[in-house]
Amino acid sequence: MDAPWRRAAVALAVATLLAGCSPGPDAAPTSPGSADSPSSPDSPAASETPSDDGVEEPAEEPSDEPAEDSSEEPAEQPAEDPPDPISMAALAEADLTGGDLRLGAVRERTAAYTSYDVTFASTTAGKGTAPLRISGVLNVPTGRGPSPAVVLAHGYIDPAVYVRGQGMTRERGFLAQRGYVALHVDYRNHAESTDDPRIETAVRLGYAADVVAAVHALRRSRDVRVDPERIAIFGRSMGGGVVLKALAAEPGLVAAGVAWASVSSLEGENFDHFQRPDAPTAQLRAGFRGRHGLPDEDPRFWRGVSPRPSFDQVTDPVLMVHGRFDDTCPPRWARETQRALTRAGVDSTLEWYDDGHAFGPAFVAAMNRTVQFLRAEMPA
Repeated sequence: MDAPWRRAAVALAVATLLAGCSPGPDAAPTSPGSADSPSSPDSPAASETPSDDGVEEPAEEPSDEPAEDSSEEPAEQPAEDPPDPISMAALAEADLTGGDLRLGAVRERTAAYTSYDVTFASTTAGKGTAPLRISGVLNVPTGRGPSPAVVLAHGYIDPAVYVRGQGMTRERGFLAQRGYVALHVDYRNHAESTDDPRIETAVRLGYAADVVAAVHALRRSRDVRVDPERIAIFGRSMGGGVVLKALAAEPGLVAAGVAWASVSSLEGENFDHFQRPDAPTAQLRAGFRGRHGLPDEDPRFWRGVSPRPSFDQVTDPVLMVHGRFDDTCPPRWARETQRALTRAGVDSTLEWYDDGHAFGPAFVAAMNRTVQFLRAEMPA
């Protein structure tokens, strides 16, 4: 076989093998399961079969053709396509930056802490993209520090009526009274934050970028003394999903993550549960402006913006807290997310309380358990 023909055959074989290993389209998620990792059985090595007559095969005739040069470079591998810009893969590839924490007006002073209006820097989709300014509220415990810190990701509140610091006021105060710097993130398009024009189609990936930016802002602050090795993120409801996305996109960024009453870790389920009942299908489809379809029409997109398929990237311990009587985020979602985290090798715990979505009677008990978890993962 001449050398050019052999090289062409090798290249064709490599391309065929790669095509055979490529994943096919994901199955459409059903209403608000985890992706099973594909597996292929090992092929047994071919065994040599001895000749029945015991006669040795004749040696191959010597060839006049020159021996193939074994030092030739292997055929080039085909380049991978860039990820969809609206996906967990793109979020993970982005250089998510943040900083420039600015303290504004004092909101409250107590013996335990001082509360400030603040802003900090984020970006639309990582370094090199449009800068954003995110507003929030910061509680700083009394004392010299450095203190451990928790970044708070609030649940869904209509941005048209949302006001600065809304949604996790109790958690912020509870943590500050126990010595934690607590930074509540308003998110882009909320309160005094900069608007992101992609917000309707980006499925809240930008909110995760803002939470990551808040962590960087605390680490780099000269005005607030934070222990850079003792920072956690804590979200509730929609914010629980934001926390899971941030943990998967930026492994090792923080010491721990907490998700209370979280939405599903599959975005198709969230859409079916919260948005599909609210409007006719044609109106919902039009809202995506042709960028993608509904979950049953475009399952690959919806899995791509979900944190669950990326749980194998999470390296930080996770505490999940859920109410047995939650009628907003079904308890089944918490069980399935925690099982998926465990299957992915994540150190995860799910705690149940006899309470609903908002946590009323069980709030103090659940917060005490959360602080216990934070102290264990971020010891002084």
